[in-house]
Amino acid sequence: QVTLSIFELASAAGVPCEVDPALVAALAGHRAEGASPEEDYKVSCLLLVFVAVSLPLLAADPASLYSPELDGHHNNVHCLAKAIVQLSAALFTVHSKNIETHLKEFLLVS
Repeated sequence: QVTLSIFELASAAGVPCEVDPALVAALAGHRAEGASPEEDYKVSCLLLVFVAVSLPLLAADPASLYSPELDGHHNNVHCLAKAIVQLSAALFTVHSKNIETHLKEFLLVS
């Protein structure tokens, strides 16, 4: 909680942070009613498994080809790595879990 407060202060000052405090606050406030913390944690892990399993499908999509005119991809798949890192960091900060361990597991699954 102290580290999150420091990240929040740094973010307000414009300093880039490892974990987005606004995303953490949004995810922490959006827990399902009646769901236990263990269930929320399992859903977070399953979300990463879903993304990992979807990567080959995204790679095979014709919209995933690089477009020099756009300097990117038609389906914005070039933003996916940053999104995965930011979302997993926020999710596992909410659950007070080790982010690096879960990202290593993500790489193994994908």
